[in-house]
Amino acid sequence: MMKLTILGVIAIAAIAGGQSARAASDVVIGDIDDLSGVYSDDGGSGGIEAVKMAIADFGGSVLGRKIVLLSADHQNKSDIGASKARAWADQNGLNMLMSGANTAVAIAMAKVIAAKKVPYFNVGAAGASLTNEDCTAYTVQYVYNTTAMANGTASAVAKSGGKTWFYLTADYSFGSQLQAAASKVVEANGGKNIGAVRVPLSTSDFSSFLLQAQASRAQVLGLANAGDDFLNSLKAANEFGLTKSMTPAGLLVFVNNIDSLGLKVAQGLYLTTAWYWDLNAETRAFGRRYFEKMNKNPSMIQSGYYSATMTYLNAVKVAGTTDADKVMLELKKMKINDMFTKGGYIRADGVMIHDMYVMQVKSPQESKYPWDYYKVIKVMNGEDAFGPITGLCPLAPK
Repeated sequence: MMKLTILGVIAIAAIAGGQSARAASDVVIGDIDDLSGVYSDDGGSGGIEAVKMAIADFGGSVLGRKIVLLSADHQNKSDIGASKARAWADQNGLNMLMSGANTAVAIAMAKVIAAKKVPYFNVGAAGASLTNEDCTAYTVQYVYNTTAMANGTASAVAKSGGKTWFYLTADYSFGSQLQAAASKVVEANGGKNIGAVRVPLSTSDFSSFLLQAQASRAQVLGLANAGDDFLNSLKAANEFGLTKSMTPAGLLVFVNNIDSLGLKVAQGLYLTTAWYWDLNAETRAFGRRYFEKMNKNPSMIQSGYYSATMTYLNAVKVAGTTDADKVMLELKKMKINDMFTKGGYIRADGVMIHDMYVMQVKSPQESKYPWDYYKVIKVMNGEDAFGPITGLCPLAPK
C-alpha cells in the first residue's frame, strides 16, 4: 500500500510538473471582471470576446509562444479577485493581468499582482487612486478614470447652467472618488455642491434616495454610479418625474446603457467617453466586427480590452521578452496608435493619456440608424482630460 501511495504521489507530481512546463512556454493573459453582476454588461463576456479578437488578430502567438487567455468572475468581491490573481501568478504562469469594473477589487488585485511583478492593465475600474496613492510600478489605467470623467461631464453640465448639485453615489471607493472629482470641477466652475446620499451596490429600490435628492432642490442630479445602478437610478428618476425639475448628469455611462434605456429616456444626457463606435472609419470597422460576434456594439471598456491586449503584445514583441520590468519600460516608451486612440502614451504614473469625448445623447428624432446615440459636444485632449501628475504616486516624478 505504501509503495502504491508513493507511486501515486510521483505520478501526480509529474502531471503537475508537465502543467507548469506548458504554462511557462505559453504567454498567459488573464482577465478578472464582473461576469454576472451589476457591471457585467459594460465589460464582462464582451470584454473577453474583445481580448480573443485581439489575440487572433495578433496571430495567436508572440516570440514563438502560444498566447493563452484565462478568465474569472470576481463577483464584485475584493478577496475573490485578489486570490484568483495570486493563484494565476503562482500556478498558471501569468504574464499579464487585465480587469474590468470595480475600483475596490482593482486596488486589491493591483497590490497582489505588483508583488508578483506582473503587468496589470486596469481597463474598467475608474478610481483615479489606482495611479495615485494606490499606484504600483506595474499598473496601467488604460481607458478612463474619475478625474477624466468629471473633467468632461461635470464641467459640461456646470457650464450649461447646472450650478447646484446633489449626488447619488455608489457606496464604495469608486463612488466616493467620482463624487469628489465632480464636486471639485463643479466648484471650479462657480457651482455649489448641495449634498449627497450613498447608495449600496446593486440597489433595487431608489425611491428613498431620490426623495432626498428632490428635497435638496438642486438643479443637477449627479449620478456617481455605473452599470445597472446607473440604469435603475435614471429610470426611477424619470418615473418619479424628477428629471423634469433636475438635470441628470451621468458621470460614468456606457453606450450599452443608452441602448438599454432607450433614447426617449436618455435623450439630452451629457456624458464622457473614451471611445465611441461611430467616431470614424476605424471605429466603425471594429464596431461591425464586434457586432457580428456579440449582436451589439462595444462599450469603451470592451474596445479598451482589445487595444490593451494589442498594446501589451506589441510591447512584448519589441522587448523580445515577457520579463515584466523590460515590458513596462517598453510600454512607457511607445506611442499607441490603433482604432482606440491616436498618439496615446502611458505616463510615468501609469495613466494612459489619450483624447476623451464629451457627448450628448440624441433625441429619437435625431437618431438616424441603429446605435446612433451620441453627438460630440467637445473633444478633450488627454492632458486636459486626465490632468497633470498629482504627485500622490511615489513612482511619478515630482
